This record gives sequence, structure tokens and C-alpha cells, in this order.
Amino acid sequence: MKSSLILFLIAINAIFAYSQGVKDSQGNIIPDNKFTSTASGLKFYIYESQGLAKPVSGDKVSVHYTGKFLDDKIFDSSIGRGKPLDFTLGVGQVIAGWDEGISLLGKGDKAMFIIPPQIAYGSTDRGTIPANSTLVFDVNLVDFAPQKKIEEYNTKGKDTITTSTGLKYIIVEKGKGKKTETGTNVVVHYSGYLKDGKMFDSSVKRGETFKFELGAGQVIKGWDEGLYLMQEGDKCRLIIPYILAYGEAGRPPQIPEKADLIFDVELIQVLPPIVVEKFDIKGKKEYSTPSGLKYYIVKEGIGELVKSGEKVQVHYTGYFLDGKIFDSSVKRGQPIELSVGVGKVIKGWDEGLQLMKKGDKFRFLIPYSLAYGEQGYPGAIPPKSDLIFDVELVNIVK
Repeated sequence: MKSSLILFLIAINAIFAYSQGVKDSQGNIIPDNKFTSTASGLKFYIYESQGLAKPVSGDKVSVHYTGKFLDDKIFDSSIGRGKPLDFTLGVGQVIAGWDEGISLLGKGDKAMFIIPPQIAYGSTDRGTIPANSTLVFDVNLVDFAPQKKIEEYNTKGKDTITTSTGLKYIIVEKGKGKKTETGTNVVVHYSGYLKDGKMFDSSVKRGETFKFELGAGQVIKGWDEGLYLMQEGDKCRLIIPYILAYGEAGRPPQIPEKADLIFDVELIQVLPPIVVEKFDIKGKKEYSTPSGLKYYIVKEGIGELVKSGEKVQVHYTGYFLDGKIFDSSVKRGQPIELSVGVGKVIKGWDEGLQLMKKGDKFRFLIPYSLAYGEQGYPGAIPPKSDLIFDVELVNIVK
């Protein structure tokens, strides 16, 4: 009864705080009548406008932001990290409320967004962001770069070859470099299209190549099969049936259900396999947390523990319980960078990384409830999969 009363009072306080208006980064209260509402439920107020051009879908934007709940509690901010968030507008790399809201701003504009759950994280519990949360963002569109014009491959007069799995491919331009094989790391540029010609993703637009280990299940099956057929310098169009892509469920909002996909792929480089050495935990103590996370300290680092909201660089290798590797930054030869404690990674990582210091090497045993849950991750992680991660905290980005 007492806990129910406390929760009730918290909810009442949040509603009362919201009724008084939300605060910008300077602490100024902006009343609700200052906001404009859109059909999706987004509320926005541009409190500082430069009158400059606005970005469009496909442009790369840089945004400084502070994210809060209705009670003014901050859950994430780029300000403390000293680096704006860069992403491609309108392609689903951020929550729908951001894609819509940022498109309303001009370069240099500052605004407040009130984003309801249906265009934020919905009914998903993100750890630091509870399910069905309305979010408040104070944003500054620092800059944007117009999208690069992408020309679809010209396949006119080229032969379409169909494999036994149903994959179709067209060789647009033949290279002369090394051939691929299982375990090699491949560096590619690609643009992905739905059957109606709409582009849903492109490394070319981002200006960043994509690197992955061939045959390790790090990409959809159609890619793993298609890249086996290529060599350095090849440009191919892959026409991938949904059973070799994201299956019946798709990957909303970018990929609809049962979506056949088209990829224009250039194989830029084939690199030799990198051998991963599994952490040696012999003689090491196993620790447990109340959530069910288990871990071993393999090597001690130095300094302070990682704090929620900090950005870190980590090397990792992920294993199933049978010892099979399903993903590894070590094999790709490049650590990943991520923000801790803000729901950008699985719960086991958000919790585990906050137990680490720079230079630490830990093994995490993560139950499926703290990983990809009952549904798993289609194409990569089966349902109800407990996972093992060997993680090295390379750096805390200040």
C-alpha cells in the first residue's frame, strides 16, 4: 500500500511539474501554450531561430541535446560529452519524434521537443528510460550536410543469376582482386532499396565503409551468401528474398514485413581473418549482481568506474553457450564507441560496463532477460539466448 502511494505521488508530481511548463537548458520555464503540436503528437517550440536552411531526409545532421523526463530529471546529454550526435535524418537511426522534429529546424536553431511514447521508445523498457515514457529534449541543430546523390547501378543488359536459395545477383562491374572465403573481413560500400525503389540505408550516403566478418552471421543470410560470390573490385546487385533478409517480421520502421530487398554492393577490400583468443578465466572468481548478471574480472585496469551517460570505446567478442562466436569487434579490428546507461545497448551491457574501469577485461555471463529477451534478434540471436561476452574497456571518452 505504501509503495503504491509513493508511486502515485511521484506520478502526481510529474503531472504537476509538466502543467507548469518544461524548462530549457537555462532553467527558463516554457509554458505549454508556447508549443505547436503535429499530427503525430510531437510538440515543439523553437525558442531561438537563425532563419537558415532546413535539412531534408537523407542529410547528415549534427545535434547537441539534453534529454529529460517530465519531472526535469536528465537521462542523457551530449553537452557533457562535448560532441554533438551525428546521424542521417529520416532513415530511422533515431526515434521517430527526433526524425520529425529535427526536420522542422534550420541550421543553428534551438528548440524544445515534447515527444510522446508512440514516437519515442513506446512500450519498450530501455533501462534508464521506462516503458511508455514521454520525453523532453532541448536540442540545437548545430550543422547539417546535404545528402550525397546516389546513383543506382545500371543493370541494363546484364545477366541475372539465381542461386539454389533464391538469391539473385547481377555482376555490374568485375574486379580483379582477392576472392572472399569464410572468416575473411570484407570492406564494402552499399545502398539498400525496397522493391518500390525507396532507399532505406546507404554507407555511401554516410561516407563510411562497412566492415564485417564473412560467414559469421553478422549480416543477413543474403549478404553472407552474396559476398562469397564476389572478389575485390566487384560491383554487384543483390536481390534478396525476405527469407534471406529480415524474414516475416521485417525490421520496422525501415524494413516492412516479408520485404524482399535490393542491395548495390561494391567489394572494396578483402582482409585476412583475425584470430580471437578467448579470455582465460581459470582460477578467477565469479561475481553475481541482483539482476542475474554474472562476471569475471580477467584483468584489472586503472582509474574510476564508468558512469551512466559516459561514452566508452570497447573491444568485445560475443559467444553462445556452446562457444560459437556470433559477433566480435576484435575480428573487425576496430573497437566500438557507445554511450553507457542510456538504453543504447542490451541491459546486461549497460549494467556491466558500469562495473568497469579503463583497461579492465571482464567476462560477462548475461541471461536472456538482460540480453535480447524471449524474441532474440532475428537472423543472429535465437530466442531466449543466454550470452557470453569477453569485453575490454579500451577508453572512456571525455
